[in-house]
Amino acid sequence: MTRPPRENLALRRAERWKPPVFTPHQGRRSSLTAAVRRFFDLPAASLWRDLAEPLASTDGIVVDVGCGAQPYRRLLSPRAHYIGLDTARAASDFGYQMPDVRVIGDDGRWPVGDGEANVVLATETLEHVPDPGAFLREAHRILRPRGRLILTVPFSARWHYIPHDYWRFTPSGLELLLARGGFDEIVVHGRGNEISVACYKLLGLLLAAALRQNDSGGFKIRPTTAILAPFILLMAALGRASLYGRAGDDCIGYTVYAVRI
Repeated sequence: MTRPPRENLALRRAERWKPPVFTPHQGRRSSLTAAVRRFFDLPAASLWRDLAEPLASTDGIVVDVGCGAQPYRRLLSPRAHYIGLDTARAASDFGYQMPDVRVIGDDGRWPVGDGEANVVLATETLEHVPDPGAFLREAHRILRPRGRLILTVPFSARWHYIPHDYWRFTPSGLELLLARGGFDEIVVHGRGNEISVACYKLLGLLLAAALRQNDSGGFKIRPTTAILAPFILLMAALGRASLYGRAGDDCIGYTVYAVRI
């Protein structure tokens, strides 16, 4: 029996099934939509849980790098002054285009002054950066002494925004990169554990089976949805509950806190 040819993944330029992009906060309806998404989207739920407390206590200038739809901006303290940064290719590569966002140039330099920021926030961004070391050097440059870096990265996550998804980081790798980049007091927290990862993977399979994606990125319900709905709800509930357990050696991702030396 002849084995079928295997795909050369280095040539892949798109995902076969894309989760919906985040949308900007625009009132109570979008807040409700985001809350429903967090019930089924375990990475988003784990991020919200980890970021809510530290962002609520921020003050001064907060620079959100790779800000996308700015889903965590509303968690910030009223004392914070928000600056969003994103690549000039945010719309073409990632599907996001927000007003009043400062654009990172092709040279990789961030349009923020030396020592201007109190906090640099980068959520699920570092894996999309071709040169993580240069990214962290820019974070160090714009932070004032003792300024804080709040960083999140995926770990057991699907390949996404293909081909602009380059890395997966371990806690030891993150500590090494941050120490080399001039950061201290490095803390790495795992988001979830092996149960969270299993539920996340099963949810991905179940949702792809229950929803058909069209060319515009929208979704239509398949006939199988009624059968799969109880299993989707069960996996989402179990996965959410597992986020409150101890972090495992396998997890959905990591949240990192560090201080600029």
